[in-house]
Amino acid sequence: MSQPYTIANGLLAQARFVASPNCSERGAPVDLLIIHNISLPPGQFGTGCVEDLFCNRLDPVAHPFFAEIRDLRVSAHLLIDRLGDVTQFVPFDKKAWHAGESLHAGRSNCNEFSIGIELEGTDDSGFTDAQYDQLSAITKALFAQFPQLNAERIVGHSDVAPGRKTDPGPGFDWARYRRAVGD
Repeated sequence: MSQPYTIANGLLAQARFVASPNCSERGAPVDLLIIHNISLPPGQFGTGCVEDLFCNRLDPVAHPFFAEIRDLRVSAHLLIDRLGDVTQFVPFDKKAWHAGESLHAGRSNCNEFSIGIELEGTDDSGFTDAQYDQLSAITKALFAQFPQLNAERIVGHSDVAPGRKTDPGPGFDWARYRRAVGD
């Protein structure tokens, strides 16, 4: 089981911080948590390429897929890798560029009012116990830090960008996660 997390000055104290340039000032208070998945190259884990993508360092000739996404400027607040290691790319008080064109409860541009957490994985790969443990502990810390967040204010990327995104996908155990965060 993971340790309790603390948040200070927009940062998760126990996470490794790697600043992404793909962020901006927020336009609204945080009241939504969006769960994503990512792997680069697709279906490969532990490559370090997600960090390179979020920091605009991805080599477009290192893999054919990278040429397709060479101009993408994206980030998330956090990445939880397969081992449960947590990297923060954007402080929580800033807007990470994770949701893209999105809509939740009639409000567009979900990046303005959400926190994005990426789990290293694919829609169908399933996720590790370490990832669920970390995600649950981090979620509880976020609930404590952002009073408008609660279990009902957690969605998947597919929920805010239906038809465009499918993550975190059927491999994500929503029931397990919701039990762990007290739903």
